[in-house]
Amino acid sequence: MRTDSSPGTLPAREHLPAATAGTPVLDVVIPVFNEEKDLQPCVRRLHDHLTRTFPYSFRITIADNASTDATPSVARRLEARIPQVRNVRLEQKGRGRALRTVWSASDAPILAYMDVDLSTDLNALLPLVAPLISGHSDLAIGSRLARDSRVVRGPKREFISRAYNLILRGSLQARFSDAQCGFKAIRRDVARILLPLVEDTGWFFDTEMLVLAERAGLRIHEVPVDWVDDPDSTVHIVRTATDDLKGVWRVGKALATGSLSLHRLRRPFGDDPRDRDIQDVPKGLARQLVGFCVVGGLSTLFYLLLYSGFRQFSGSQIANALALLVSAVANTAANRRLTFGVRGRGGAVRHQAQGLVVFGIGLALTSGSLVALNAAASEPAHTTELAVLVAANLAATVLRFLLFRVWVFSDRRDGDDDPVTTPATAADAKAVEAAAPDATVVDVTVTDAMAGRAAGGVWSDATVRRQPVRCEDTDRGDVR
Repeated sequence: MRTDSSPGTLPAREHLPAATAGTPVLDVVIPVFNEEKDLQPCVRRLHDHLTRTFPYSFRITIADNASTDATPSVARRLEARIPQVRNVRLEQKGRGRALRTVWSASDAPILAYMDVDLSTDLNALLPLVAPLISGHSDLAIGSRLARDSRVVRGPKREFISRAYNLILRGSLQARFSDAQCGFKAIRRDVARILLPLVEDTGWFFDTEMLVLAERAGLRIHEVPVDWVDDPDSTVHIVRTATDDLKGVWRVGKALATGSLSLHRLRRPFGDDPRDRDIQDVPKGLARQLVGFCVVGGLSTLFYLLLYSGFRQFSGSQIANALALLVSAVANTAANRRLTFGVRGRGGAVRHQAQGLVVFGIGLALTSGSLVALNAAASEPAHTTELAVLVAANLAATVLRFLLFRVWVFSDRRDGDDDPVTTPATAADAKAVEAAAPDATVVDVTVTDAMAGRAAGGVWSDATVRRQPVRCEDTDRGDVR
């Protein structure tokens, strides 16, 4: 959501108040499927731990994923006997579906979940949610692969877990260490905007949520955990691994094609120092220079290969023009995506047209250098031609960067794209006012991702003060 000419507001990350009347601060969800033996001891142990150690009000929600054994009756008895326990029944299986359903309906500002086997030591629960309560982070995950973690499990599961996380790092450039640990938490205001973008309803739900959050620039806090493998786990390893790899392919393809447009979600929660305008410091210049140099180096090699190939059957001027044209299109596309952070197809044709103008200037420089070389020597050596062209391309590269920055992508703000917004309806305005009575809403625009939420699903909540912040557009682009 833009805050330039029509300022709106998004909730800033702030420390939650010490008490909120009638509303628990933490909602811990336990997804279960046919867990009649483990459910009661798990809930009672968790309830006892939270009662003794957690300084805020809490709720434990049992999310029954269409169990066919006695799990529903056990859940109902626990709900009846323990005031802080709630039971939710779903008629379809899927851990991701259960978490999305319960988290979307919860009124607690901090949402968490853990596996019913309680493989993770509960002493990590408060360190998990503390950064979210304080406003330091947006999501938090338990990590079995952190240096300080203490893990007891067999070599097979150890290998699969590490191999999977290596795949995530190599294919999706994930920086978090453990995607599959069943011990995570998220702020509700973040979940309201992030969850509609997550498609998976099974075990890949965690990974997809983390990848999207990381790509959106949200802060993920990792907590080293003590973890003991459950020998009676009902996970179907091969099927789960296959589904996860399919999910990696789907998300990777969506990110590569720009269909998710996650740049519009970048840092919407709180005052990020990277969003501040500092006098005499061009914003994003260092990062853009690095990206441009990398793209420029690869483009130069690509150009030289093309020139050498075209030179086999054409003159130097034609070979230079063809090689420069092809490499210019590739260079503009690469800089658009990697250097200036433009994702999605909006404005691509215009950017390529402007890139061709820049190409024309580069063509004039390189062609002029060839004319000068041929005037100085009637039949210059091929290596001499290449040396002259390298020098001319370096000059054209510097000029290209300046033109890209001040003309082609001059409207960019750290990867911000052209907004695609729809006016907020009266119902949206009333919902915002009801959720945050002290907030002033001015010309709010609602993106597609937000427009689809229920009236009760406003991204702000009464425990978080709404402040004007400089941010960017938000848009969308089976149980164990």
